[in-house]
Amino acid sequence: MAAVQKIAPFLWFDTQAEEAAKYYVSIFKNSKIGKVSRYSEAGQETHKRPVGSVMVVEFTLEGQPFFAINGGPQFKFNEAISLFIACKDQTEIDYYWNKLTQGGDPAAQQCGWLKDKYGVSWQVAPEQFDRLLGDPNDPGSQRAMEAMMEMKKIDIAKLEEAKAGAGAGAR
Repeated sequence: MAAVQKIAPFLWFDTQAEEAAKYYVSIFKNSKIGKVSRYSEAGQETHKRPVGSVMVVEFTLEGQPFFAINGGPQFKFNEAISLFIACKDQTEIDYYWNKLTQGGDPAAQQCGWLKDKYGVSWQVAPEQFDRLLGDPNDPGSQRAMEAMMEMKKIDIAKLEEAKAGAGAGAR
C-alpha cells in the first residue's frame, strides 16, 4: 500500500490475520495483499507471539485499504460493526453471499447480514436499497421492508414485487 487512507478498518484476529486477508482477497476483485509485518523479540513479554510470526497484514479489497492483526484471543468480532457490500444486481448478491457464508454462522444470517467463518459481519445488499426501502411514508417501501425482514439473503425481485404491491410482502 503506497499511502494510508485517513480512516481504514483494522481487524483484530487471534492468529488468522494472514489467512483471512488471503481469503477476502480471493473473493473481491481489485484486491491484493500488501505489506506483512512480523513479530520480533521487541515487546515479546507483552505480545507473547513467536518471533517471526505474522503481526499485521495490509490488504485492499476493491481499492479499500484494510489492516489485520494477529493480536490474540482476548477480542472477538460481533455484529456491532459490519462491512457493507453494495451490489449492483442479484448476481452480485448471490456471489458474495455464497462466498462469505461458506463456513460462517448460519444463525447470524438475516436481512442481508451474515457472519463469515472468521466471525466478521457483512451486509450484502443491493445498491438500490434506499429506493426500495428508504421512504417511511411510502406504503410500497413499507411492504418492501416487511418482505426484507423475512429474508436471510436479499432477493431484489421479491423486494421489487413487494414495493409494487405484489407477492408475499404485499398487504
